[in-house]
Amino acid sequence: MILRPRTPDDDAAIAALTMAAFGTAPTEEAAIITGVRAEGAAMVELVAVEDGVMVGHVLFSRMRCDPAANVAGLAPVSVTPARQRSGIGDALIRAGLAACHDLGATGAVVLGHPDYYPRFGFSREAALPLVCRYAASPAFMAMALKPGGLEGVAKVAYPAAFD
Repeated sequence: MILRPRTPDDDAAIAALTMAAFGTAPTEEAAIITGVRAEGAAMVELVAVEDGVMVGHVLFSRMRCDPAANVAGLAPVSVTPARQRSGIGDALIRAGLAACHDLGATGAVVLGHPDYYPRFGFSREAALPLVCRYAASPAFMAMALKPGGLEGVAKVAYPAAFD
């Protein structure tokens, strides 16, 4: 499996993969990806390719923060249905978090399954000081990517494409 940055030539395959992975609201997730790109808010976008076929995708967005901070928002992560639970999503998330760190992101947030995302370092406790439209949800979690990475951040908002 090869993990690499997304190129514009990947966009149709990413949309198809996302729609297959998110069977219940596929067009909504695909529209978020397109909208984040259009806003210029994509921080890191990676794809996983096996034998020339795209099998996974992850997007990290630049969060709008008050006061200004470099915080990444993880969403969505998609894996082709036949390859889910095989480590592709895990590899994409870990590589994406490392890339966000390398780009200077000090923290990251996710709105996701509370039993899945703590393996990467996300926690509900780290998100408690943050004001966000999703703050009341147990699925809203955060993590520092650098020591003290979320200190002083009061508000975080996803790009407008998530609205």
